[in-house]
Formats: sequence, C-alpha cells, structure tokens
Amino acid sequence: MTDSPGTADPAAGRPRVVVDDATIGYDKRTISERLSMEIPDGSFTAIIGPNGCGKSTLLRALARVLAPSSGTVLLDGKAIGAYKSKEVARRLGLLPQSSLAPDGIRVADLVARGRAPYQNLIHQWRPSDEDAVAAALAATRLTELSGWLVDELSGGQRQRVWVAMLLAQDTPIMLLDEPTTFLDIAHQYELMELFRDFHDQGKTIVCVLHDLNQAARYADHLIVMRDGRIVTTGTPRDVITAELVESVFGLRALVAPDPVTGTPSVTPLDPRTATVHPVEPRDPDTDHEPSPPRRQEKESTR
Repeated sequence: MTDSPGTADPAAGRPRVVVDDATIGYDKRTISERLSMEIPDGSFTAIIGPNGCGKSTLLRALARVLAPSSGTVLLDGKAIGAYKSKEVARRLGLLPQSSLAPDGIRVADLVARGRAPYQNLIHQWRPSDEDAVAAALAATRLTELSGWLVDELSGGQRQRVWVAMLLAQDTPIMLLDEPTTFLDIAHQYELMELFRDFHDQGKTIVCVLHDLNQAARYADHLIVMRDGRIVTTGTPRDVITAELVESVFGLRALVAPDPVTGTPSVTPLDPRTATVHPVEPRDPDTDHEPSPPRRQEKESTR
C-alpha cells in the first residue's frame, strides 16, 4: 500500500516538499549547488529572480523531471526518486513553460489525460474520472468549448486547457513554470485569479514568475534566487524592498504599497533622473484634473 498522497512528513513534522543539500543542473553543467529549502504546506509560493538564475531548474527538480547529482528532494518525507511515477503524479502536478497538444485532439480529451495517474489495467475510466474532468472544465470556464479542437483555440484558451488538465489530475501540490508567459494582461489576470482560487481551496501552489508585482499580489511566500543560489525567503512585504530589487535585479525602483491590494508594488525609476514624480489628487467634487495653481501677481509699485 502506498503512502497517502494527502499527508506531510509524519516523522519530523516537516513540510511535504523539502530540498536537502541538492546540486542540480543539466548534464555536466551545474546550475545550483548544495541548495536547501522548504515549501510551506498550503502556501502560494512564488520563485522569483533574474533570467538564468535557476528558477525553472529548481521547479523541475521538485517535479522529478531533473534528478539531483547530489543531495535529495524529499516528498512526504521520502526521496522523490524512490516513488513510482504514478505515485508522484498523484501527489503533485506540473504545468511546464510550453506544452504541445497532439494534432486533432479535442479539449475534453486533453483534459481527460490528467486522470492518467489513476488508470491501470484493473481500474480504467470510472465515474469519478468523468466527474473530475467535468469539474476541471467548469472551473476553467471551458465547458462550452469541451468539444472544440485545441488547435482552434486562442493562446489564452489553450493555456486554460492545460490548467484544466492539471486540475483534473487532482493533486494537492501544483507546480507552475511561468504560466503567464506570452499572455496579454487580461489573460494573465484571469489565470492568476484561477490559481488563487485553487490555493483558497487548500492546494499548495509553487509558481515561477518574472513579474514581481504579480508575485507580490498573489503569493504569500517568496523564494528569491540569483546565480543558482537562494538569496532570501519570506512574505512579499518582508522580501520585496528597493534594496533587494537593486541588488538582485540591478534595477533602481520605487517600492510602495499597491493602491488596490496594499501589497508591495515595484515601479522602475527613470535612469536619467532617478526621481519620483508625485501624483496630483483628483478633485472629488468635479472628478477632473485639478487646475494648475494661479501665479501670485506682484503688486504694482507704481
């Protein structure tokens, strides 16, 4: 009998996902050396940092796509490499940066592939699988498009299909690798709100993001990376400061509360002046731009 996919490490009370002194990379190229970190259970964790710093490499190690050359990635207290593939797939799901759907496949059929970890020679397609697919289509607002060919959809709709397949997989942990890349701002917002809903339902979300403002708005735990190392971790309010943005990204910026959410918001400073331009308040009575102040006329000395 396999371990329950819904429990954390019972031995030490540690989080479900732990990286312990792991060195990870590709072939003979090391990206991160002796990396250690934990993903808080039930968190919305965003991994941020400059291009090439090792964010996606770390996520692939968490998903068992990459095996550490030394050290280990633990899932529920056991080395992730010790599990069978389907055991891992019932515990965590991965949305990669880019996915290619088979030619001629329909939306519902692609989403149904998320149920593969629960299929075997004895247990084929069951009513519970049908229910999971229907729920995933409904949650991603794809029910009316379920009979469409994936090739006929827009980029934003196709990304929602992949999210629906991940949701149908029904794992307590979801790993997302730059899920909003190549999407316009409306589709980015739509997807991030979906992930927030999944988090509110109790799922642990681990998401690689480039947009610092998105990370601060949606995540409750940040992991900041640079040059393959973890620089710091913590809440957005504790982590995202002007000093950190400059030291990690080489960008001078103003960090101030977002006027809508109150979370940290990063605005790059003009490199030519590095000044902050104050915003004039609107007149609440007339709701138009305030008139410029009148110049005081000098008294005539005549």
